Amino acid sequence: MISYEPLWDTMKRQGVTTYALINKHDIPASTIHSLKHNKNVTMYTLEKLCMALNCTPDSIVRFEKEKDG
Repeated sequence: MISYEPLWDTMKRQGVTTYALINKHDIPASTIHSLKHNKNVTMYTLEKLCMALNCTPDSIVRFEKEKDG
């Protein structure tokens, strides 16, 4: 299971808003929607986010084991 919780924490720490990602870093609003709903994004998108936030992928995405039941 994919979690983008690290992304939101990184953005908060750095004072970066989703508005800035969309308007300053050209991340499409539809991609922000996918991130908010823990949907898959491309490696290109992951790279753009890393460049925008000056971080590594582990600051954006975390893989979690699926819960049984």
